[in-house]
Amino acid sequence: MHLTVTRAPAHGIRITRAVKGKVVGRAFLYILWNGLHDRPFGFMEDVFVEPEHRGSNVGTALVKRVIAEAKRHGCYKLVATSRHSREKVHALYLKLGFKDHGKEFRIDLI
Repeated sequence: MHLTVTRAPAHGIRITRAVKGKVVGRAFLYILWNGLHDRPFGFMEDVFVEPEHRGSNVGTALVKRVIAEAKRHGCYKLVATSRHSREKVHALYLKLGFKDHGKEFRIDLI
């Protein structure tokens, strides 16, 4: 069997929130094309808020901005993953319009 590997277009966007010059929160949006749709999809990754700033709407602002950027880039969907133990994060995602759509399977390579 012969498999062909070709490059697919993609790019990443880093969104941060700073307080007094220090980054206290971040989120990444990756814009990806898979060839199945004429429009890209978004993948939200590494949403993080420093513990002392949790509960101050930093996470909400970051996720809302990721959603806005995904829309601005014409994404037909936005995918987010989260560990099972992150119930507060899950509640935030549901509040912002995400639906629990399945499972994430992962293999760590290093």
